[in-house]
Amino acid sequence: MSQVAVVGARGRMGGASVRAIEASSDLSVVAEIDVHDDLQDVVDKNADVVLVFSPPGVAHEQVQWCIEQGLHVVVGTSGFDEDAVQKIRAAVDQRDGVNVFVVPNFSVGAVLLARFAAKAAALFESVEIIEMHHPGKVDAPSGTAQHTAEVIARARSEAGCAPSPDATSSDPHGTRGGKIEGINVHAVRVRGFMSSQQVLFGSEGELLTLRYDSVTRESLMAGVLTAIREVPNLPGVTVGLEAVLGLEQA
Repeated sequence: MSQVAVVGARGRMGGASVRAIEASSDLSVVAEIDVHDDLQDVVDKNADVVLVFSPPGVAHEQVQWCIEQGLHVVVGTSGFDEDAVQKIRAAVDQRDGVNVFVVPNFSVGAVLLARFAAKAAALFESVEIIEMHHPGKVDAPSGTAQHTAEVIARARSEAGCAPSPDATSSDPHGTRGGKIEGINVHAVRVRGFMSSQQVLFGSEGELLTLRYDSVTRESLMAGVLTAIREVPNLPGVTVGLEAVLGLEQA
């Protein structure tokens, strides 16, 4: 039975993950770490895998610490962009036998959306992303939107696409959203949402909208458990749940 430490255990995703792990037949929670708790407990309780859902401001350092301790890590915290992943790769290169699985979203729907978006990216003139979450989310944009924008930008760059057309010359209030690698991203925070995302594609006379919705955190737990089970078998650094769902990378 794999022994799991959950960092950020008293947060929304961390708490749901603790319950799901304890309900499984092959995993157990040996340490629950949150603010003001000693991270050393992860080592003292002999954890095999560390699941990180702590806030972005501390998660990066915690992941680095776990790598130094020789522990496999599943990163569920949002905001691990390409620069952050490269820092993880550099740390893992210095520590044999340590695997890190960075998962921007544990939803199968979100994984499929990113894959479909990558396929469509070069076929339309315009593309923008809208992500919608509850107002308790502390970071924007979501890690899912970050990842989706990156895969779309990469696909469009490889195809030699021009930037999405946009005649906006004045936007004093920033209503056009932010840009991630040239892709406009809009973050909505409204009570009632849990986790939703739309990708809007357009060409003259034609529109395509891709959307997924996670209504409960329990819908993400199958992905969390799969990531925990698979990280020991994924050498080095892996990004995206698609790596263990039998899907090619988006």
